[in-house]
Amino acid sequence: MNQEEEAAFERERLRMVEEQLRRRGIREPRLLQAMLKVPRHRFVPPEHRHLAYVDGPLPIGAGQTISQPYIVALMTQLLLLQGNETVLEVGTGSGYQAAILAELAREVHTIERHAELAERAKLILQELGYQNIRVHVGDGSLGLPEFAPYQAIIVTAAAPKAPPALLEQLDEGGRLVIPVGGQWGQMLERWTRHGAQYEQEEFVPVAFVPLRGEAGWKDERWEWD
Repeated sequence: MNQEEEAAFERERLRMVEEQLRRRGIREPRLLQAMLKVPRHRFVPPEHRHLAYVDGPLPIGAGQTISQPYIVALMTQLLLLQGNETVLEVGTGSGYQAAILAELAREVHTIERHAELAERAKLILQELGYQNIRVHVGDGSLGLPEFAPYQAIIVTAAAPKAPPALLEQLDEGGRLVIPVGGQWGQMLERWTRHGAQYEQEEFVPVAFVPLRGEAGWKDERWEWD
């Protein structure tokens, strides 16, 4: 990619931040700077790269998507990151969300059930120089207990309910941001741990691919048992 193309993408990224994020209430300065810095087009397949900064999700293969910029920013803002956190991301996908988190937190663990997506994301993140991200392959609905507790957990696929394993892996005061619901309706929720209790908040309707795994949806009909 030549300098002229990179400059054009940089202008599109600035427009994305101003028109899609600031105008919709994304105000956290560190988050806006991260969204301005991370080259979203690097995480998008070549055939869709010209659409990298549009206001919508894009396919990345394996039936998965890269979320629209506003949803990435909103979910990240709800985590209330200060810079010293260990964060778990469930659903690596393209790796873009992990890159945003890495700009705002101390350490990021991200887990993906599709090995080919995990490997592609890992390569891109390495090429961009991120050293505080560890990519794992496995059932994200069970979390990564070996690296818990986490001050923040973000799930980028819709679950039938907040997975108990993820709630248990939250640190005291930790936040879980997750879309909850089925094929015909989901709500973005935040769960905050207070000892053995959890505070639940609801924010906006969203539309995500289903979370698969032991604590996720079981088949293509979004059935849960």
